[in-house]
Amino acid sequence: MKSIDEVKDLTGQRALIRCDFNVPLQGGEITDDGRIRAALPTLNALRDAGAKLVIMAHMGRPDGEVNPKYSLKPVAQRLGELLGVEVALATDVVASSAQETVAGLNPGDVALLENVRFEPGETSKDDSERAELAKKYAQLGDIFVSDGFGVVHRKQASVYDVAKLLPSYAGYLVQQEVDVLKKLTTVPQRPYVVILGGAKVADKLAVIDNLLTVADTLIIGGGMAYTFVKAQGHEVGKSLLDDTKLDDCAGYLDRAEAEGKKVLLPVDALCVGENAIDFSTFTLSGDVVEADITALPSDRSGCDIGSASAELFRQEISGAKTVFWNGPMGVFEIDELAQGTKAIAQGLVESDAFSVVGGGDSAAAVRAFGYNDDQFGHISTGGGASLEYLEGKELPGLMVLEEER
Repeated sequence: MKSIDEVKDLTGQRALIRCDFNVPLQGGEITDDGRIRAALPTLNALRDAGAKLVIMAHMGRPDGEVNPKYSLKPVAQRLGELLGVEVALATDVVASSAQETVAGLNPGDVALLENVRFEPGETSKDDSERAELAKKYAQLGDIFVSDGFGVVHRKQASVYDVAKLLPSYAGYLVQQEVDVLKKLTTVPQRPYVVILGGAKVADKLAVIDNLLTVADTLIIGGGMAYTFVKAQGHEVGKSLLDDTKLDDCAGYLDRAEAEGKKVLLPVDALCVGENAIDFSTFTLSGDVVEADITALPSDRSGCDIGSASAELFRQEISGAKTVFWNGPMGVFEIDELAQGTKAIAQGLVESDAFSVVGGGDSAAAVRAFGYNDDQFGHISTGGGASLEYLEGKELPGLMVLEEER
């Protein structure tokens, strides 16, 4: 991949930049601006070099329709505050407002196009439809800069197709993310511990398959753990369970044992009554019971790891030299069910290991708990992208940057 540092003269050039500003909102206010802050080094470098900045980004899934709920207006305001300049927000993506906004830019100015996913061609599976939209994007820039790591696993018009039409470069964020993930997949310092959580076991099986070849220890928590627990022959009550993946989980446990790899599963869990959690408001009704993993109540659901599991996992982290973590240990949005996730975060902070927090809910959790980004080795901006990279998949948004033109 070519770096923006390789561009000989950016003065007056229109830099069309794909960022990932898909930030969480509550009542129209941004609750975590981590992804916006992560783009600042690239944006400031381009401004300092005299480029005119034209930023593309998305928010949510408006399904190709204009929806004010997913407007990037809050992003433009926050980005302007962080950069210390006014950010002009075009009211459309490639039509008259975008064209006029870009035409009015001076060197060092910053414009943000409206949500690219308001355009149906952005996420289309039809190559020709995406290509037509990409041509309109390309008319707004002289070079393309890919700096939205959270979307590089998507074959989308603003990520993949436009890169084929303009001289294309990787921004500092994409370069940093790739460099970190290469360390995890090629020459990690050992012991190398991988911690996987979250709800769906199916989302993580390919990662497990690939990481069993490079990691020394695999820690499994969150909702996905109960399918592994069931595969060991234990009952899991009303806990999350994917019956279709029991054989896969049993197979990975057997493989780990045969290859001398350690797999740690929860030894206890915090359980709540069925339907005790309102996930729309993250409120809990009823009590929380701690139970041994081999004796979970038949009428309750495991929603966090227990205290013994938290201590077991923290001890394993304390002896590691490299740690990758993706996925919370429980429903961290509820205080009573956040203790396991907090224990992992604190374990990483106290450890001497090079720690990588793999984006998504894990990144949101550590910030919600009040930790600073610099307390960890690296916090990824792309949960899905980092997982697919660790699976060994080729990511379209990276592949296209490596093509010879």
